Amino acid sequence: MSTAAPSSNEHPTVAAVIVAAGSGHRAGGPLPKQYQSLGGETVLACSIAALSQPGVGTLACVIAAGGEALYDEAVAGLPETVARRLLPPTVGGATRQASVRAGLEALAASASPPDLVLVHDAARPFVSAALVDRAINRALAFGAAVPGVPVVDTVKRVDGRGVVVDSPERGALRAVQTPQAFRFAALLDAHRRAAEAGRVDLTDDAAVMEWAGHEVHVFDGEPGNVKLTTAQDMARARAEAEGMLETRVGAGYDVHAFTDGDAVMLGGVRIPHDRALAGHSDADVVLHALTDAVLGALADGDIGAHFPPSDPQWRGASSDRFLAFAVERVRARGGRILHLDCTVVCEAPKVGPHRDAMRERIASICGVSAGRVAVKATTSEQLGFTGRREGIAAHATATLSLPAED
Repeated sequence: MSTAAPSSNEHPTVAAVIVAAGSGHRAGGPLPKQYQSLGGETVLACSIAALSQPGVGTLACVIAAGGEALYDEAVAGLPETVARRLLPPTVGGATRQASVRAGLEALAASASPPDLVLVHDAARPFVSAALVDRAINRALAFGAAVPGVPVVDTVKRVDGRGVVVDSPERGALRAVQTPQAFRFAALLDAHRRAAEAGRVDLTDDAAVMEWAGHEVHVFDGEPGNVKLTTAQDMARARAEAEGMLETRVGAGYDVHAFTDGDAVMLGGVRIPHDRALAGHSDADVVLHALTDAVLGALADGDIGAHFPPSDPQWRGASSDRFLAFAVERVRARGGRILHLDCTVVCEAPKVGPHRDAMRERIASICGVSAGRVAVKATTSEQLGFTGRREGIAAHATATLSLPAED
């Protein structure tokens, strides 16, 4: 079923439902996370302000029963240009699905129900104006659209005993974010039908639309559009909001000699060649250099310390596992990757035709946009071992943002 808008509706009215009815206990602290302070403002106020883009008219917040005083205090400092767009808060239900429906019903009962609606988690205060605009445009084009980012970690499906059933191919997987964007009438109808059918287990609005038979499109989300869930998330967010972050830069270098074969792995991409690279793993010099660069920025050893070549479990291993491990160490420290830069040194094969594929693959492994990944190539003017076509070298730099340390 298509929910696309008629092409004649070039200037749709847009509203946003901001879901703030959860208890937020996993984030720690005396208050639900949406009412905790973030750089002098509450998380909820930051999210409301982020959704208050020129293209968004009405703002409808859904809160927990008994949360009116916390809500009033949270929004008291909002600029008048934002506050005047707010409907009175709506009390949510026992589930997120019920809370969203309550917000939609409030919009339906308003003087001017919108053409499009954005549904956003209050716990995502770092959504950018560009992402909000992208959501509106995709909803106008397709009727139902949600932002998503590539899944970095290997995903396992397990049975009731915790035994692995299968491993889905992550290339087709996306971690979905908010704001999710829809034709208002279609989403309201889908929620009403789901409630009437007793379906109360649908975890996001895309799932509600899918259940109702609508086609949902996924567009590019943003790695920085994180959902604040744990105490560690809150600590990282406060550090970012209060300027308590530091920038770290790490360097990495790797080299592998040629051996017999018909392809090389570079940047996670298999490139046909008349030789292969020799190594204990798949000998991907680009991913190895990037791994060391990330670990270097963390001051957390090197690739050999974490994945010693003496350990047989790493024989022939795909090097994306090494880089994903280093990236996870960044996340565990509350950090994020700002930029990755790699230079490949070789006479052959030609890197240029594969540059964009390498950037996309590295970005996917690291959970960042390809715009944060640079891949360059050069020769050594026939000097040294690379000039004699005996092997390939790679130099890498990683720039990270981390909570400041003493």
